[in-house]
Amino acid sequence: MILMEDIIREGHPTLRTRAEEVKFPLTDEDRKLASDLLEYLINSQNPEMAEKYGLRSGIGLAANQVNSLKRMFALHLEDHNGELLSFVAINPKIVSHSVEKSYIPSGEGCLSVDRQVPGYVPRHARITVKFFTVDGEQKKIRLKGLPAIAFQHELDHLNGVMFYDHINKENPFAEVPDSVPLGE
Repeated sequence: MILMEDIIREGHPTLRTRAEEVKFPLTDEDRKLASDLLEYLINSQNPEMAEKYGLRSGIGLAANQVNSLKRMFALHLEDHNGELLSFVAINPKIVSHSVEKSYIPSGEGCLSVDRQVPGYVPRHARITVKFFTVDGEQKKIRLKGLPAIAFQHELDHLNGVMFYDHINKENPFAEVPDSVPLGE
C-alpha cells in the first residue's frame, strides 16, 4: 500500500525526468504498481482510511510520484455527470484537444507539492486521449472539465513537468485567453 512517505516531493530529480514507455504484457511488478496507484487514490478519498493512514486526498497519481519512471498514472474522480472515472492509464497520449482552455479558479494542487502555489494553470478544456489498460486493451475516450484537467496534470508528471511550470510568472492570476474557468 502506498503511503504519504512513499510519495516523493518537489526537488526530487525523478519528478523532472521523462518516464519510459511500458512494455506489454505487463510484468507482475508493473501490475502491482498500477494497482497500488489506484488503491492510494481510492483510500485517500475514504475519510476513515485517510485518517487511519494519514493520507492526503488525491484524484490522480503518476508513477513518477512514487519514484518509478514508468509511463502510467491512475485517476479516480467523478465527471460532470457524477459518473465515476476510475482507471489506470498506461502509455497515455492526448490525440486531440480543444483550442478553448480551462483552469481551476482556486489553482491546482499536487500530492508531491506540500505548499499552496497560487495562480491559474491553463489546460485544454476538452481532450481526446488514448491509453492502454493493465490488460493491454487500448482505450480512446473524450474528457472535459476536471477529468480533462486531471489527465493533463498527470500526463505532465510523466514528462517531468510540474503544474506550476504553466503559471504565468509575472502575473499568476492573469486572464487566460480563450478560456472558461472550471465550474462556470
